[in-house]
Amino acid sequence: MSDWINLHAIGNILWVGLLLGAGLPALFAVGLLALDYDETDAAVAAGTAAVTRNPVRVAAAGLCFAVVLAAVAYGIYFIVNG
Repeated sequence: MSDWINLHAIGNILWVGLLLGAGLPALFAVGLLALDYDETDAAVAAGTAAVTRNPVRVAAAGLCFAVVLAAVAYGIYFIVNG
């Protein structure tokens, strides 16, 4: 290992960047996908507007959004208190 390049620090930057830079937006997208309406085949065939939201999917979306919000709040806290 070279004294010029700290591979451990580069590895830490890489995994944190992947986790926060790609993971949080992906988790937000999963939350949005979970909030999408469930169209039943009968409602589509009948032409009615009877679309419902599955409570389990709404709870999963809320959990995804809560994790993203907590990460953002922790980031702000970390920056402010340095």
